[in-house]
Amino acid sequence: MGPGPSDIPPRVLEAMARPTIGHLDPVFLQLMDGLRDRLRQLFQTKNETRLAMSGTGSAGMETLFVNLVEPGDKVLVCINGVFGNRMADVAQRCGATVEKVEKPWGQVFDQDEVIAAIERVKPNVVAIVHAETSTGAHQPIDRLGAAAHEHGALLLVDCVTSLGGAPVKIDEWQVDAAYSGTQKCLSCPPGLSPVTLSPRAMERMAARKSKVQSWYLDLSMITQYWGSERVYHHTAPINMLYGLDEALNIALEEGLDARFARHRAMHDLLRAGLADLGVHYVSQDGHHLPMLNAVSVPAGIDDAAGRKQLLNDYGI
Repeated sequence: MGPGPSDIPPRVLEAMARPTIGHLDPVFLQLMDGLRDRLRQLFQTKNETRLAMSGTGSAGMETLFVNLVEPGDKVLVCINGVFGNRMADVAQRCGATVEKVEKPWGQVFDQDEVIAAIERVKPNVVAIVHAETSTGAHQPIDRLGAAAHEHGALLLVDCVTSLGGAPVKIDEWQVDAAYSGTQKCLSCPPGLSPVTLSPRAMERMAARKSKVQSWYLDLSMITQYWGSERVYHHTAPINMLYGLDEALNIALEEGLDARFARHRAMHDLLRAGLADLGVHYVSQDGHHLPMLNAVSVPAGIDDAAGRKQLLNDYGI
């Protein structure tokens, strides 16, 4: 009952048990094309660049930073939990000058605060977490893309926990780069990170003055493997991609709107039941994630003993 990995449907496990074929086999290349199409639907985007990076969500995070940030760039990072801090760390490792705006953990940013920071800092990249796994906070971002573009910045978004469980409208919100993970709302084992980049982001990448610091995560080469060129880069995790393919089939068979409504209905039911017990949420009222319910331990309760009893007596 932690924030992930989620339980895996039998269909996904069965898909992963198929015989492993070569990563340049025509059948496997067809599967990659199908994945790109379903990721387009999931991200609600027309971006040409959409693929699954070999690695967990943190690899997706690092992919976007190493490709879009050069030494000396200014990066504005919004921090209200663990993963905002991780973004700042990764940006600094890329040689960026990091400017931070911070909120107490569990709270969300008023978008006007972030827009004011964009106007003040004039960054190259604005980075924010859409769904903060550490606190269950659901961050509004629908106005930030336009504001970033007005000042020549790119908007980079962490949607590891939200993708597939709540709307992630890449084009409508003018998001330039986003990454997610397979082990949350897609109910697929950890090991892949879906990413998408806008044409604006790809232009920024093409205009780099320096090489991408990571060979393994260099999208200028990886997009040639996922694109029509099919240029070998690295051996893709074949069976993980089988699993993601089936997980995306399941998500789209249910329908995104139905999936979002199901997560919301279960969240509302759980929240009401917890309230009856006097148990409340860590995240700000009105901004609770529907798929990740971070509750506050009531005063006087030994949470370690409670968790031990849940595990030993109930298997939770």
